Amino acid sequence: MTYDLRRLRLKRLIQRVPKSHRYVFTPAGRRVALFFSKSYTRLVRPVLDRLEPDLPDDASDSLRQAWEACERAFENAINEARIAA
Repeated sequence: MTYDLRRLRLKRLIQRVPKSHRYVFTPAGRRVALFFSKSYTRLVRPVLDRLEPDLPDDASDSLRQAWEACERAFENAINEARIAA
């Protein structure tokens, strides 16, 4: 934990409260935290939801098609490696 706090402090995302063991966000740290929080909510989570394997196949979703093609390529590479070994 000390290492992480030190790295955040050196990047000026947090600052230590004098005479205590507490830290608070700097204005820049608050903006960074808000950016990551909002980008996860608006971008990462919806994209990962589209890749959920339990959902029915949707041929029009190019992201899902690309993901399935990547999975097939990995499976083929694994199978070929087992044959060659």
